[in-house]
Amino acid sequence: MTAVPVLETERLVLRGFQPSDREPFMAALAKDEFARTISREGRALNREEAWRSMALVNGSWSLEGFGNWVVTLRGCNEPIGRLGPFAPPGWPDFEVGWAIFPEHQRRGYAVEGAAAALVWCKEALGHDRVVHCILKGNEGSERTAAALGSRPVRDWSPPWGGDLTFWETRWDNFIRSGPYARLIDWRAAR
Repeated sequence: MTAVPVLETERLVLRGFQPSDREPFMAALAKDEFARTISREGRALNREEAWRSMALVNGSWSLEGFGNWVVTLRGCNEPIGRLGPFAPPGWPDFEVGWAIFPEHQRRGYAVEGAAAALVWCKEALGHDRVVHCILKGNEGSERTAAALGSRPVRDWSPPWGGDLTFWETRWDNFIRSGPYARLIDWRAAR
């Protein structure tokens, strides 16, 4: 089993899932506002569906050597979302995605955490190009991707339904972005 590395940013700690994270994620996935943009079902999930979703995301670390982290605020171990690489068999490309609980959105946490995840993907896995699969109309995620230096490259209609846009982040563009500069400056000042 691959140990989940802990990543830190100025305001966040990205860590592996813990048993205490189950109920906060179950509650978040039961809300349509959160689950509709990240689940195949495109809607709020019942407990069984939510458990399967969490097991899929967690299992990636053991099976692939990468996966999503739980996002927490520094000094507080309570989860506020998840983010990180995702590329199970059958997935169309290597993705870095994010899902911040609705009550914590619009504060820049997805951008800050995704920047750390992109650096880790480059340093640990050698990925200098990733995609972000964003449900059409999800303006918050589109703004997050754009802040990372990403651009939309193509549309995708997955077999289970929904209309997504692939946004692509290339390392050369990312390292010219504000989120990258802030992360590197924060690391240097520590």
